[in-house]
Amino acid sequence: MIIHASIPADHPERVARVIAELWQGKAIAFPPIERTWIAMAPDGAGVDIEVSPRDLAFMPGESAVEALPGQATPRHCSSHLFIASALSAEAIIAIGEREGWTTRSCHRGGPGAMGFDLIEMWVENAFMLEIGTEDCVAQYRQFWSGPGRTMFGLKQAA
Repeated sequence: MIIHASIPADHPERVARVIAELWQGKAIAFPPIERTWIAMAPDGAGVDIEVSPRDLAFMPGESAVEALPGQATPRHCSSHLFIASALSAEAIIAIGEREGWTTRSCHRGGPGAMGFDLIEMWVENAFMLEIGTEDCVAQYRQFWSGPGRTMFGLKQAA
């Protein structure tokens, strides 16, 4: 289970505030790493997404991670996150539109009922955040407990 993730952004505070809004949580500055903000879910379990400046890279340091500014990070990559939101699809899409980010309803995994729905929100039109409403997350779990396992040849865990 993923508890914490980190994503790059041109405007970390703005992005963290949007993610916090999707979660109905809060966003705060993250002092250990300069110019970094963190969006915190209200789940009490410490689930969060750290939003760091796009020009910051993490590197293995002598005894712990080091944050090195001035690094080039590509605007687009295959990394992405799928998060859940208690908000409606319409509310999520409205938030993306308000921010000027490409945001749309999509279907994944296979035709019709075989797949699941989600919302793509392209944070700063660069990083893909997949967002599932409660119904989407239920579809996703059903897909991976049945048709998805068969379609991708996954064996049931013992």
